[in-house]
Amino acid sequence: MEQIAPVIDFKSELSNRFALTNKVAYLPGGYGGIGEAIAWGMAVEGATVVIGGRNGDKASALAKDISDAGLSASALSVDVKSVGEIKDSVDAVVDQHGKIDILMNCVGIQIEQPLLDVTEEAYDEVIEVNLKASMFLAQAVARRQIEAGNGGKQVHLLSVRAQLGIRKRGYSAYCSSKGGQVMLIKQHAMELAPHNINVNGVAPTFVYTEMIRHVMENDEFRQGLLDRIPLGRIADPKDIVGPAVFFSSPAADFVTAQIMYVDGGITASQ
Repeated sequence: MEQIAPVIDFKSELSNRFALTNKVAYLPGGYGGIGEAIAWGMAVEGATVVIGGRNGDKASALAKDISDAGLSASALSVDVKSVGEIKDSVDAVVDQHGKIDILMNCVGIQIEQPLLDVTEEAYDEVIEVNLKASMFLAQAVARRQIEAGNGGKQVHLLSVRAQLGIRKRGYSAYCSSKGGQVMLIKQHAMELAPHNINVNGVAPTFVYTEMIRHVMENDEFRQGLLDRIPLGRIADPKDIVGPAVFFSSPAADFVTAQIMYVDGGITASQ
């Protein structure tokens, strides 16, 4: 009988499945609390990381720290509210490094307003940065990846708020933007699959960063949150690195249109 299953040399096939050696990764928003950890994690795995954001000094400082550690990093300035600047930033990555293998989109903001107080200006800004920028970062990178013909990876940083509302907080803009990103990921995955480009999302619960300091200083809210997370704590930035690296690596070559909830189990229970 003809053999159907391929003969696999597991030692060879499974070596370096999580390595990012010789890959170029663009990280808009990569100097934020979570983005910084991911930038370091990807650089440690061998990637050349390009850190982008409105604050060029912060991006450059992080790139210098990573480079001083003997790893590969550079920086650029980009305002993701401008579709033109998004395109220019992606072109700059390719001009400098010859390609762009990975988009690791770490951009995100939150403007907290109770439902009855939500302003059009604040809502538009959150949607513009969290959702619209994701669309046009993905588009600009996809164009260069398709042009190169070598496939690629696109990963967006989401939140458990992509599927969970939150009590006693004003999260209308944030939750709707993150929910929108989920469908953006699924649609982009379908359109880019023929080009061997994988699109996925990493969705943490609250992560200890400056962005949530004001929330975690509320003792009642903090304890209520901890009581709901089965593992009994919120995330540390390094907890997000493994899933981000996985989705960017050869280990995830057959994984697309997926959202990995890095949440201590909170989305699995009431």
